[in-house]
Amino acid sequence: MSNWKHLSVSGGIIVLLILVPLIFTRTDILTFFFLTLLYITLSQSWNILGGYTGQINLGHAAFFGAGALAARYIWLHFGLPLPLAILGGGLAATIFAMIIGFPAFRLRGIYFVIGTLVLAEILRLVFYTILPRADVMPMRLLGAYSLIPRYYLSLLIALLTVAAVYWISRSRLGLGLMSIREDEDAAEASGVDTQRYKLLAFAISTFLTGLAGGIYAYYSAAFRAGGLFEPVWTFDAVIIVFVGGVGTILGPVIGSVFFVLLKQFLSLYLPGGIHVAVFGVLFIIVVLFLPGGLVELITRFRKRTSGGSIQIDS
Repeated sequence: MSNWKHLSVSGGIIVLLILVPLIFTRTDILTFFFLTLLYITLSQSWNILGGYTGQINLGHAAFFGAGALAARYIWLHFGLPLPLAILGGGLAATIFAMIIGFPAFRLRGIYFVIGTLVLAEILRLVFYTILPRADVMPMRLLGAYSLIPRYYLSLLIALLTVAAVYWISRSRLGLGLMSIREDEDAAEASGVDTQRYKLLAFAISTFLTGLAGGIYAYYSAAFRAGGLFEPVWTFDAVIIVFVGGVGTILGPVIGSVFFVLLKQFLSLYLPGGIHVAVFGVLFIIVVLFLPGGLVELITRFRKRTSGGSIQIDS
């Protein structure tokens, strides 16, 4: 597909997304679109570090929670405007990431994975202890609560996140990150400053994750601080990226739509948390039999139907 066709399709989708609140007035439909856009931001941000750089971060929830808490306090308790609060959430997540980034990236492989997972779990336990009570929006805000501004904010941040990943995939930075993913030692031997590149990827990834946390802080009428650091915020993003297509631009977008649709459907018809087990089985199946995710499946289908060699952009 040529560039102008890509632009036309992308522009059409964006226009339709802008019109969603004008077409659909039901709260459940707006919530579906909001959650899908939130998960696009969350999964794309993970994809930068895990997909393009090959650094599997299982502490994604730590930066989501840091961004959400910072944004909430800046907005409600310090009285600053919402855009500054959400930006502050992104910056808080990035600053925290840089503090732990230097020691964390001295770890490699499974040690880095375990280290990031432990970090998020420590924060979860700490915040459940020091902030046990739920943080509730003031009544004046609850009385004027509307999903529409929250939807448009999530749309804006999701578009910026996809644009950032698109730029990274076609930049010198992206080439450096992918060389680290393929073989870190070889990349270092060829002159790539692997520590600097990994820290840059970490900074961008956590900034976008912090923005996602800020959006959630604006969306949620009440939450407990410890709940912002729950593993679900990490593993949902990981599942979405792998099911959609790891290390691709479209993968997290397609994966988010599929994930939210299936999650809502299964939550309606399966008792308790059985839907979580279903996603675990789905993740294993995709990793074993379809490592390229839904993007690979769509590519195969288009090749068969067109008889040509069509390639979906990665």
